[in-house]
Amino acid sequence: MSSSPPPDVAQDRLSLRAMTAADIEQAHALSAELRWPHRPTDWEQVFAHAEGTVVEQDGQILGTGLRWRWGTQHASVGLIIVSPAYQGRGIGRQLMHALLDGLEDHSVLLQATEAGRPLYEKLGFDVVGGVRQHQGVVTPTPLIAQPPGWRMRPAGLNELAALQSLDAAARGMPRSALIEDLLASAEACVVLDHEQTPRGFAMLRRFGRGHVIGPVVAPDVEGAKALIAHLAGQNTGHFTRIDVDAAAVLGDWLAAIGLVEVDSPTTMVRGKPLVYPEGAPTLFAITTQAIG
Repeated sequence: MSSSPPPDVAQDRLSLRAMTAADIEQAHALSAELRWPHRPTDWEQVFAHAEGTVVEQDGQILGTGLRWRWGTQHASVGLIIVSPAYQGRGIGRQLMHALLDGLEDHSVLLQATEAGRPLYEKLGFDVVGGVRQHQGVVTPTPLIAQPPGWRMRPAGLNELAALQSLDAAARGMPRSALIEDLLASAEACVVLDHEQTPRGFAMLRRFGRGHVIGPVVAPDVEGAKALIAHLAGQNTGHFTRIDVDAAAVLGDWLAAIGLVEVDSPTTMVRGKPLVYPEGAPTLFAITTQAIG
């Protein structure tokens, strides 16, 4: 029995254009084709801060890509999707060229899949690290006691500026509007204080199949564990995801509380390396793989 011929892609009928909110339904359908867990509301939240590009043919969206400008020198790109039936036709390359147009003087961050990495390397991206995606149903998680002078407490909306500053130092780029949005929509946000000064924070948010813990910013691994344990304990018995820095060596501990590793994208940057202030906290868990 012969297989079906591949779908026709006529280059003269392909068009690139700016993505609009009206495209989210088709964009969500594309991510569902790849079994990515994003809900329409997840798309809406990240698109609110993004500039998007779609490739379409005869009104059908075949591919998407989003970019986020953070300040005047930084950006990230993500949700670069090509319908499986149309992959291998150069659509991904067209999307990337459109997304990178105008970002020549920016440091551009992305999380690369194994399939996408060769293209990104050809476009000038360098490997700077990796992410480990962990997920599962959280088991009861003991709280981690704090040393003298340290304490864990809920974040207040009046602490937005402090959280924005911590995130900018840990991510190496300013993302004030994003952190404001996440703080307003998070189901829980906890702060790690040292002598009444915020030194780290973590958020628990609805995302995909359940909840996600991220971002997680902390001064050290033990602080990160304390923040994660606090939020994981609140979400015991529920599906939870966290995307952690591969260098953090948290894998065995996360697996012990029910969050097993399922994927390992590569962190890549094009342009100037990201700069972190002296004494900056560490970004132990990213917001999402799309945004970083």
